[in-house]
Amino acid sequence: MTAELIDAKIKGLGDWRGAALAKLRALIHAADPEVEEVVKWQKPTNPAGVPVWEHAGILCTGETYKDKVKLTFAKGAALADPKTLFNSSLDGNARRAIDLFEGDDIDEAAFKALIRAAVEANLEKPARPKKG
Repeated sequence: MTAELIDAKIKGLGDWRGAALAKLRALIHAADPEVEEVVKWQKPTNPAGVPVWEHAGILCTGETYKDKVKLTFAKGAALADPKTLFNSSLDGNARRAIDLFEGDDIDEAAFKALIRAAVEANLEKPARPKKG
């Protein structure tokens, strides 16, 4: 069900953002075959919600805006980023983001290394189970 929601979001974008999100999604799955996809934060202004990739907690979210695709890593500040892929949300104590604009390319090997590092960070200190 969730995969279909993300498929629909990608198709619904109908432009370079959908293609970019699809490519990043494939790289995430290549880097972590055990990744789980969920959709969060569905609301009237964003009925398709936000794709989220998880493994022992959130790895990253995939938001789309008019001019960019933003991948926000929940524990990005704690991750080594030797290829300096992070270019947004650099001031926070926890998150870091990658903003991709039309025509941008991403270093696929470096991106997959970030995904694997995010998995390791989550496995070292998993998210707390939700109460309720």
